[in-house]
Amino acid sequence: MNLSRRTFIVSAALAPVACGGLSYERGIPVAQPKPLPTVRPPQIGQEWSYIKKNVFDGKTLDVINERVASVGSTIVIERMTTDGARLPSEIQTSWGMVATDTQWSRLLNFNPSLPLWPEQLSTTWAKQFTTKYSIAGYPESRLSWQEYMSVQGWEKITVPAGEFVALRFQTLINYESDDPNKVDCIRKETVWFAPQIGRWVAREASGSYQLQGQIGAVILEGSYQWQLSSYK
Repeated sequence: MNLSRRTFIVSAALAPVACGGLSYERGIPVAQPKPLPTVRPPQIGQEWSYIKKNVFDGKTLDVINERVASVGSTIVIERMTTDGARLPSEIQTSWGMVATDTQWSRLLNFNPSLPLWPEQLSTTWAKQFTTKYSIAGYPESRLSWQEYMSVQGWEKITVPAGEFVALRFQTLINYESDDPNKVDCIRKETVWFAPQIGRWVAREASGSYQLQGQIGAVILEGSYQWQLSSYK
């Protein structure tokens, strides 16, 4: 199935309705910095730790530690839970362009890769991207993926790691599921990206889909939040 631009725009318009009202992260709007800040480049040993919570009940699910393990033809960010269990690594083709994304319930591989943050740190920036993805272990399956990323503004935000001036942006995703019974699959993400640490300080994600033959009944998926607890 090829997702049309019209399908994506219609689905994206429904996303705030299907997934809205769950967010509890708040920032204070501030003026766009002048000059615009540059993004900290990657170096081996840089680390970030995130507290992952369930948005529905506020319960902490885990604390995930991320570390830049290698910088070369690809950038590898190793991930681990607080009890030492190793998680799949995030792989970027260049800084800020993700090829292997770990933020989903299953490991996703994108070709071509997708931006992790806006290409321009400006309040007027917005862009639509189209790619194909496969689920780790099933490379022969290439499924359609469309996303619309738009900047919402600069905000001062406080998380466990401290106070940051961050670029808030939103990504609306319409993707083709590997389950043919699932249609109109939507994912909505709101991200607070801090250029000075080269990573986001807060992130929220929620999703929904419909079942084939039952158009109109929207099924909500899990809604999660991540907050930066430490970095170096």
